[in-house]
Amino acid sequence: MLGALVLFFSCTNDDNELGEKLDPSDLDFTVVQDYSIDQGGNTVILTNNTPRTIPVWDYGTGKSNKAIDTVRFAFAGEYVIKFSAVTAGGVVEAEPVTITVTENNFDYVTNPLWVNISGGVGNSKRWYLDLDANGLSRYFAGPLYFYGTNNGWLEGGGPSADGSQQSGCYGDDCWNWNPDWPSNTWIMDAANYGYMEFSLDGGPFVTVNHLTIPTLGSQSGTYYLDVNAHTLSMFDAGMIHNPGYDSCSSNWGDITIFSLTEETMQLGVIREQIGSCASEGPAMIVYNFISQEYLDNWTPPDPVEPECDAGFEPTFAPGELLNMLTGGAGSGRFWKLDGDGNPVDWVINCMGWTSNSSSSYNWGWSDEWAAIADNSWIRFDQWGGLNYTRSEDGVETTGTFSINEATNEITLTDNTLIQNPNSWMNPTTNIITVVKGFNDSYEDDGIWFGTSYNAGSNEWLVFHYELGGSDGSGTGPGSGGDGTEITFDNSLFVFGDLESNGNLRLELYNDFGATAGNPPLDTSQLVFAEKIEVTFTLSGITLNGGAAGSYDAAMQYADADWSIQYWGDGTGVGDTTVTGDGTYTVSFEPDSEAQGAIVFVVDILGMATDITDLTAVTATIDSVVIFE
Repeated sequence: MLGALVLFFSCTNDDNELGEKLDPSDLDFTVVQDYSIDQGGNTVILTNNTPRTIPVWDYGTGKSNKAIDTVRFAFAGEYVIKFSAVTAGGVVEAEPVTITVTENNFDYVTNPLWVNISGGVGNSKRWYLDLDANGLSRYFAGPLYFYGTNNGWLEGGGPSADGSQQSGCYGDDCWNWNPDWPSNTWIMDAANYGYMEFSLDGGPFVTVNHLTIPTLGSQSGTYYLDVNAHTLSMFDAGMIHNPGYDSCSSNWGDITIFSLTEETMQLGVIREQIGSCASEGPAMIVYNFISQEYLDNWTPPDPVEPECDAGFEPTFAPGELLNMLTGGAGSGRFWKLDGDGNPVDWVINCMGWTSNSSSSYNWGWSDEWAAIADNSWIRFDQWGGLNYTRSEDGVETTGTFSINEATNEITLTDNTLIQNPNSWMNPTTNIITVVKGFNDSYEDDGIWFGTSYNAGSNEWLVFHYELGGSDGSGTGPGSGGDGTEITFDNSLFVFGDLESNGNLRLELYNDFGATAGNPPLDTSQLVFAEKIEVTFTLSGITLNGGAAGSYDAAMQYADADWSIQYWGDGTGVGDTTVTGDGTYTVSFEPDSEAQGAIVFVVDILGMATDITDLTAVTATIDSVVIFE
């Protein structure tokens, strides 16, 4: 109506001077009760016949500026019809017309929407915003949702343009975001916002108590439901809303109904580009309400334990995390940022939400991150200490690391994870936490390193690293050269207490053993000057009562002419400790170039004696890597 008035004056007053103002006696309008429709005169036809004027009708239960309008009064009584005409010379008011409706016709207010909002004829009903002073939303995820400007009644409409929304869409601008309040407290403060009371006791009356906007205070007016258009019009009162959005709508009584049941109600108004929203785009802001009865009878649901992500807050045995990162004593493992998979996530209340890099492209991951991840790696090793190396675009930085086993925190001395200084996610901290780890499946699932934590929302920013190397074994660039993996056939591999000395032996090749006639690898390829590294996995191990539980593992190696020999006892560089089922790495560094092999085995000293059932044990060689 306001827009129509502005348009009228702009079109009839080009010289900025008012034209002739009509006398009230010049106004030509009619107010006619159509008794053929209602014997009580409930149907009233309003007609403006005054040329070049815009009508303004106020009929007690509502207002209109239509030239011809039909009003239906559900309740018997006297009604004062006020008519004003907007003319070139100003607004002219006519003498009010009083009509008498002699009978009730409640057919006009028996639609379920009328009953749901008011409780029905003779009743009234209070509604509260679904957020209280304690920040509790009882039915909805939060008190305020956001929709496109063409969204509306949620039980109708067609698909949106992109097909993503199948209901509540009535045009091209269809979308929705339904935020939960605990994670988005910026939406509005936790408070008692007052109430709206809709009545059908003697008429369609509404009372609104705005507790958080003192300038509005308590309002009393009328309302009208268009049950076909699913709209709600409030006159002399406005919908409950938060102070932060008070200036974002020019009419808080021009309302779209999104849903309306006996217990819940969702009402929307257009967020205009005015006031505090001048810099925001148009949208439908939808407020969520619950009834007084629902509020009074609500009981907290039984607490539901969140279904945490697999591996969240892992527990490791002593030394297990260190072995996972490095591969064991005398070993090192390479880890790469999972740029081709799921590289980064927000873990909120123990649950992440990304599934791949596309999930995070809209807020953090980027082509630049992907390029860096593709050409970078980190390495944890136990080569003469606990060492950490970061290689980023070919530039290596080295340092040491330590582990706090009580907190799963890893401290990188003077170093960080892979960097991207142009990104807000750039992890500059040197203390990282294993937020998600996988004791038995880290070869496939990797490790999630947390770099920042928000205690208020119990939220982690985490980066996903996987074992480097083409086979996922963690092998990668070695000190002084790239590692080369040797093909190994596990079907020809033998293991057990092969020498009946209590040691669990993994026989990769032995000129004096079962593999001599049908070797699982080509020993001529075993030519290396720097190191040979074997990664293996054990499973099915059950130890006897009183067993030691920790066993030294070492390589036993002699090359083709016996010029290179190593008979490890578990205390040398490249040896490791085995505690049971798991994946381990041992290595051997020759004094000069080794060529071929006569003996190439791994002995786990004393373990066979302590295993309850050796036939239940399985072993596989995951990789054999030489560094030339």
